Amino acid sequence: MDLFAKAEEANRDRALPLAARLRPRTLSEMVGQQHILGEGKLLRRLVAAGRIQSILFYGPPGTGKTTLARLLASETKAAFRQINAVTSGIKELREALDWARDEVSVSGARPILFIDEIHRFNRSQQDALLPDVESGTIALVGATTSNPFFSVNGALLSRSQIFELNPLGEDDLVQLLDRAIHDQHLGFGRFQIQASPEALSYCARIAEGDARRALNALEVAVLSTMQFPLSITVELMQESMQKKILQFDPAGDGHYDMASALIKSLRGSDADAALYWLARAIESGEEIRFLTRRLVIFASEDIGNADPHALPLAIATMQACEFIGLPECQLNLSQAVIYLSLAPKSNSATTAIMNARKEVREGSIIPVPVHLRDGHYSGSKSIGHGVGYQYSHDAPDGIASQDYLGVERQFYEPVERGAEAEMAQRYRCIKELLKGPKDS
Repeated sequence: MDLFAKAEEANRDRALPLAARLRPRTLSEMVGQQHILGEGKLLRRLVAAGRIQSILFYGPPGTGKTTLARLLASETKAAFRQINAVTSGIKELREALDWARDEVSVSGARPILFIDEIHRFNRSQQDALLPDVESGTIALVGATTSNPFFSVNGALLSRSQIFELNPLGEDDLVQLLDRAIHDQHLGFGRFQIQASPEALSYCARIAEGDARRALNALEVAVLSTMQFPLSITVELMQESMQKKILQFDPAGDGHYDMASALIKSLRGSDADAALYWLARAIESGEEIRFLTRRLVIFASEDIGNADPHALPLAIATMQACEFIGLPECQLNLSQAVIYLSLAPKSNSATTAIMNARKEVREGSIIPVPVHLRDGHYSGSKSIGHGVGYQYSHDAPDGIASQDYLGVERQFYEPVERGAEAEMAQRYRCIKELLKGPKDS
């Protein structure tokens, strides 16, 4: 019977996808993530101490979140149960919590409840976890591809250790692929396979840190050929890899990270970087209106009067994109991004209004000078409103020497770049004219 059981287990293993068969059995077999698994690192210390409480794993697909959750259970000899927030509702969650309470009652040991895609649970479902997390009934391990600070309740966050998993490096992925080719029991070691270093490097690079994607591509290459000896080339790997699908969540951190990268590249005057982040946004399905709004804001926030043409160009781009739509409006976006990248930069318009608003919020209220008050209504002259106002167009240079604020303030600090350099010189001259002739 033992022989039959072993044969059945071997058959079950071979029926699994390659990525599932090659899941590491121990932490020492885990590839990558040494920033949290290296000797002396927090997660490694928690495992060694058997002190798994509430943990959130955050990172892109294929970086080992599910694998790590299973390893935590095996390394600490804890009972393990997994549910997926995409397919499970409050009923399944309550059943899992009942199971955890029964485990504690029977064994006295805290089980691990692993919730994959925990960010897909709504607030009430996440709240349902709090009593058992607080009482220590369960060691909650959640996995999410979305930033937990955006997608997980604050109460649950405050009770959890958060570990961010990074995409695997190309060397790590090449190591995994090589292991899969030579493993006699779980990989393809029983076949005659030779893979060129260039093919493995290509697969690792295109997989972009996703171990599952890299191993799936290798499995497709082998199973779609099945003619041995097999030579795995770059061309075979190209045919075996699916077209890249970019993840996009309009409410997630990836959305805001890409927007941040685009704006910071524009601000840094790096046209090529800005074009890349624009392309990423378009390919990911970003809303074009969101992109054009950001460009219009940027034109005033970071360029301003250093190039007064930037704002009209950004507005024209917004209108053109609205009128034309994709795919053609990518040309308008490209033109605008290149122009805004290379334009001289000034944030003086931004700081000027911020300074003025701060004065309004925090300073003393400045009354409107009497000569600037409305003098058009009957009786205004009797109380002095508008009396003494000098009409600027009557002045020889169009600038009347008079006080428009009542106190000395400077909110606008022009920069000496682009068109604003000329404006800065004119600004200083006007300030002197407004003060009037100096007493001798």
